[in-house]
Amino acid sequence: MAIAGVAVFVRVAATILALTPQQKAASVVVTTVRPGVFSGAAGLTFADQEGGAVKALHAAPPWRAANGYTSAAQARAAGRATARALRTAGVDVDLAPVFDTSDGPLGSRQFASSTLAVAFAQGLGSAACAKHFPGLGSAGYSTDERPHVDARVRPKDLAPYRAAIRRGLPCVMVGHAFYRTRYRASLEPSTYRLLRGLGFDGVAITDSLSLVHDAPVERWAPQAIRAGADLVLFTSPSHARRAVRALLPAARRGELDVHLARVLRFRLETRGHS
Repeated sequence: MAIAGVAVFVRVAATILALTPQQKAASVVVTTVRPGVFSGAAGLTFADQEGGAVKALHAAPPWRAANGYTSAAQARAAGRATARALRTAGVDVDLAPVFDTSDGPLGSRQFASSTLAVAFAQGLGSAACAKHFPGLGSAGYSTDERPHVDARVRPKDLAPYRAAIRRGLPCVMVGHAFYRTRYRASLEPSTYRLLRGLGFDGVAITDSLSLVHDAPVERWAPQAIRAGADLVLFTSPSHARRAVRALLPAARRGELDVHLARVLRFRLETRGHS
């Protein structure tokens, strides 16, 4: 491990040791602070800034929807411009780009090719959080439209993740489709094993668990963390508060520490170890 890596490890470990169970539980929960912008006790701020119709910051790039890019250079430049604008606005992470293939249900939110999606992620650098793993390309509907969406994992769905992970992709959002499994992907251990099996060692965040209505928040937040999520996202602040309470037992048992280590390392790397 390089000297810089050792310094990060020591700093992260010291931070975790100093946290109370309440602080640990709160640090793995992210929720809405204003439309399209999310944060939590870990101190990271996320924004839905894909471009097109999905832009939390309307006066900032990207200036076109994902399907509007025609070259990798163009997509990479847009990613860089977006990262700069987000930093200026105090946002650490863009919940983008969409890695779902162009045959999926998200229309203009999908890039024409995986090469363009990966290039946009490269431009974003440490601000990138690709979604919706393991891919909605085979799904008939968006998971925002229906409570139960079936899909299957195809090699081409995983291809952009493989390529971006090799280039240091720091964050992945796990989606809510069902892949011939009992639970949706964000709650299934097999999803996170697949992601880690691709070589990913960054932060895995769920899509909003506020969309899951078939059981209480108190069930889904701990289940997602046990499955392998590092952060659980809620669009409802009241759901987030309930999730923190539900995660307290796991925090007291030290079960959140491995997830906190990834999150805190991500925060340091995103901010240049400042």
